[in-house]
Amino acid sequence: MILIREVVQQALSTGFLTVEAEELLREMLQGKYGSEDLKAFMSLQQAAMSGQVTQESRVQLEEKILGQAESLKRLPTEVLATTSRN
Repeated sequence: MILIREVVQQALSTGFLTVEAEELLREMLQGKYGSEDLKAFMSLQQAAMSGQVTQESRVQLEEKILGQAESLKRLPTEVLATTSRN
């Protein structure tokens, strides 16, 4: 059985937390875990907040938002004016 700290160590060593690993951590955190796993998870949170680890889910979200913004830029001006009046 894989431990939380093993998933965390992989993310810390690569600097990247995959969507799959993030989901696995969510599932594992719903069960019982020891203090070492909790400490490891807290260190991962700190690393993500400081930019040492990139979350794939956030990258995907940012790309989606940027893509939507680009789509809005391509809309004709009159369509934007019509929708803003409603």
